[in-house]
Amino acid sequence: MSSENLPQSPEQPSRKPRVAVVCGGRSSEHGISVVTAGAVLSAIDRTKYEVLPIGITRDGRWALTADEPERMAITEGRTPSVEELTDSAEGGVVLPVDPANREVVYSEPGSVPKALGEVDVVFPVLHGPYGEDGTLQGLLELSGVPYVGSGVLASAVGQDKEYMKRVFTSFGLKVGPYVVIRPREWAQDPSAARRKIVDFAGEHGWPLFVKPARAGSSIGITKVDDLSGLDEAVEEAQRHDPKVLVEAALRGREIECGVLEFEDGPRASVPAEIPPPEAHAYYDFEAKYIDSTPGVVPAPLTDEETAEVRRLAVEAFEAASCEGLVRADFFLTEDGEFVINEINTMPGFTPISMYPKMWQASGISYPELVDRLIQAALRRSTGLR
Repeated sequence: MSSENLPQSPEQPSRKPRVAVVCGGRSSEHGISVVTAGAVLSAIDRTKYEVLPIGITRDGRWALTADEPERMAITEGRTPSVEELTDSAEGGVVLPVDPANREVVYSEPGSVPKALGEVDVVFPVLHGPYGEDGTLQGLLELSGVPYVGSGVLASAVGQDKEYMKRVFTSFGLKVGPYVVIRPREWAQDPSAARRKIVDFAGEHGWPLFVKPARAGSSIGITKVDDLSGLDEAVEEAQRHDPKVLVEAALRGREIECGVLEFEDGPRASVPAEIPPPEAHAYYDFEAKYIDSTPGVVPAPLTDEETAEVRRLAVEAFEAASCEGLVRADFFLTEDGEFVINEINTMPGFTPISMYPKMWQASGISYPELVDRLIQAALRRSTGLR
């Protein structure tokens, strides 16, 4: 991508808002983030906004990426990367750290830094640690740049499944049984940590789901049917996060619901149901993104069940102090009770993702959804609010 073709700050005082779409990142969800960015770039109304695509490489370098959404799709089961979308292996993008200055600068070794103009709002489509977890949100707060989605606290709570469950419990939302294995426990006394999990299984039964406490997209999750697979499952989870969450299997239907911030507050979409994938033991990464297991929208629920899950989704949004958007995931148990599994403060936003599908079924198209999120971000100030 030649620096001569970079978007420049216009001289006239009136211009379209400039949206920086930031994707990639250092987490194991890097590729899905790039896919999401491609969908968002395709949907943004270019007559209404200027767009600046920015990618974060796997090693953390901020780079200008090509504005070519067609190169950001999953191809033959492989996700794209930021490194494939930038021409320079050394050039970098720098955000301002002065709230009075929103001008983004691009520089390459041996070249004069080039101003790219002011950014009015950032659309961060990063998933997982180092992006969805409050770290990027803190940087944008320091820079004074508005952004799509939740703030620092809600993003951190939404990423850490342990503290997410603690917050929900404190607000009276029902969560499933779980136990946490902290890094020090497994490193210093793995036998005691293993007994802790076995005792948990003795109380709640097998199978168990062993997962990274701070990851998403069903990455690093293992369904464990007995003690023989436990160590391997913990090690797999720790490849993505040293803190491990172990959950009891809940028997029931998987129901999802989207929440979107409107001018008068958050509202819930029609819910969706995720049927058990035929070729997978559970709704894992391959089922979500590679095999594209279809969800049922709207979910075949009674009117009372639909109203209840929509109410609970908004309640979860408010409990975690979320902003912008959330996808709330529930189990509808065999006794008719909704148990919240988790929320995603930056849910999957690919063309096949359930969040946009639920809003489309609720009357809001994908481009309108993107526009509403940008407008909600522009209405908010940074800082305490």
